[in-house]
Amino acid sequence: MQDSTLFRQFIGFVTSVHHATADMSSGIRLDNITPIQYKILEYLAVSQPQTPSAISDCMQMSMPNTSRELRKLIEKGLCEKLSDPNDRRKQLFRLTTDGTEMINGIFAQIEVKFNERIQGLDTQEQQELEQALQLLQRKVFY
Repeated sequence: MQDSTLFRQFIGFVTSVHHATADMSSGIRLDNITPIQYKILEYLAVSQPQTPSAISDCMQMSMPNTSRELRKLIEKGLCEKLSDPNDRRKQLFRLTTDGTEMINGIFAQIEVKFNERIQGLDTQEQQELEQALQLLQRKVFY
């Protein structure tokens, strides 16, 4: 059985991630999209194309709500629907050029705030941080 101390540290870490995300994204203008639509675009930006069910699971939303939000994003020209080349019955969603430009603009604003947070790190600490993030990605967040 794993040490519960490690689990408690993980829970504290996840909570801190939520707080840091909220802090770094505060004041970001979302240009006529809702926060949930932004989260869908953000998810697609780092992991596309995706099926509606994968988006629904990630956003912890019902399929009807996910479908509605995806339809709105298509209407706004920020994402597009395509057929899976291996299974024509399956729908996939990805960002359009406009959606990519919007997300890249938002990410650029968040990157400024991120760089402010890490500005005091020396080269070795930056490398350690990068290695820690890679380890977390490989072992916990895969």
